[in-house]
Amino acid sequence: MPQSQQSHRKDEHVSLAEKYFHGEQANAFDQVRIRHDALPETAVADVNLATTVGQWHWNSPLYIEAMTGGSRRTGELNARLGRIAAACGLPIATGSQSVAIKDPQVAPSFATMRANNPSGLIFGNLGAGHPLTAAQTAITMLKADAIEVHLNVVQEIVMPEGDRDFHWLANIHQLIQSLSVPVIVKEVGFGISRPTMHQLYQAGVRYLDLGGHGGTNFVDIENRRRADRDMAYLHDFGLTTVESLLSVQHHPDDLTILAAGGVRQPLDVLKALMLGADAVGMAGTVLHALLHHTDDEVIAMLTAWQSQLKRLFALIGVTSMDQFKDQRIQEKILLSPELVNYKQSIRD
Repeated sequence: MPQSQQSHRKDEHVSLAEKYFHGEQANAFDQVRIRHDALPETAVADVNLATTVGQWHWNSPLYIEAMTGGSRRTGELNARLGRIAAACGLPIATGSQSVAIKDPQVAPSFATMRANNPSGLIFGNLGAGHPLTAAQTAITMLKADAIEVHLNVVQEIVMPEGDRDFHWLANIHQLIQSLSVPVIVKEVGFGISRPTMHQLYQAGVRYLDLGGHGGTNFVDIENRRRADRDMAYLHDFGLTTVESLLSVQHHPDDLTILAAGGVRQPLDVLKALMLGADAVGMAGTVLHALLHHTDDEVIAMLTAWQSQLKRLFALIGVTSMDQFKDQRIQEKILLSPELVNYKQSIRD
């Protein structure tokens, strides 16, 4: 495919992600409630959001999830995202760098994130089928601290020009064994089942981003790009972020769980943490804000999220991240009957 078409596709993805963005729409986080205990015996001033995520120390359990890159317009967005992440002290992932592997001329649309965030934690991003040399190029392009290797079978199936061969597991194992930075395996919006978690763990994965259904929907985006728009029936395919979190509960101790997909507000972040996430990512909500507000306004929004998260911690009687492992905190989670049934259906 000519590069101009690939860059156009990246612009299409941004436009269609915004077209289908509905920030207040219901999702599986609404099927999770928190038992209120009126005597939390805490103070907001005592809350510390700092946390250890794998090998890193983060100021809070929030990160900005992968979005874009590959064209002039998306390069401008990546530059802004770099500045915003730096100002908020948040880790950030770039969008898929596959387009820049095929055409190095668009590499600056990704590298600009690092140029505007020279000391921040930045994750590169490639599809799971890319060879070691491509992954090394992607890391060098961003001076990346880690690389997200994404699983996007559903997207590729619906994408008119998508891949049709999904033999990825052996390649993931090789990337983990050979790369000098951590590999984060992530879904792009259709969730991770318990069997998939086991497969990935056995292949050496120690960072798993669940990327559940409920946020940006690549079935909607890619189906819109189909001439007949004839695969809309996959709109609800996949596991939600909440179902994915339930699927990977009781995971190995050395597996770091990142959760993204449908995070609309700080309360969703709190619920994800209570369900076992080590950190929680946002993409669609941040992209929507980026397209409609100034950098300063997006920074103010994300800063407010961190401030509100401290209050929410205090509300449920938590003052530090390690307390989410306390059984008494986990017992505050109330699941809908549908989620209870799903949890009971999970088998190793």
